[in-house]
Amino acid sequence: MHLIDQLESTKNQTLLCFSLSSDELHKRYAADKWTIKQILVHLADAEAVLMERIKRIIAEPHQVLYAFQQDLWNVELAYDSFPLELSRDLYIASRNINMFLVSGYYTTHAHKEFIHSETGIRTLGMEMEKVALHNAHHLAQIEIALKNIT
Repeated sequence: MHLIDQLESTKNQTLLCFSLSSDELHKRYAADKWTIKQILVHLADAEAVLMERIKRIIAEPHQVLYAFQQDLWNVELAYDSFPLELSRDLYIASRNINMFLVSGYYTTHAHKEFIHSETGIRTLGMEMEKVALHNAHHLAQIEIALKNIT
């Protein structure tokens, strides 16, 4: 399955980033944007949030699922000082569960609908695909940050 390949690929690339040096982790892809470390903590939290959403959609379709305010999570949970090892562990566990759910439910349940509080009606398939797309988006930001000299 193509989606499983994307999930595996983005997982492997992301795990390499958790081993970056302290100097690299403090790089930003643009002024006033998150550091690589903040992106990694966000990826772990987002992976867990998406996992919980996917489970809810499978078990209880047609409900309203609320967006989370990522910038507030960054500030209020102090992403800049959050233990990166914990985020790495959360990312691995959540990604592995998401891959299990995609392999077991994508084909038969992708049509199940839910309502996202900001974007409206969505499907389980769309949410599963979002896991890989979201991760790839942030990997591109990390790549830019690593090329920045500052």
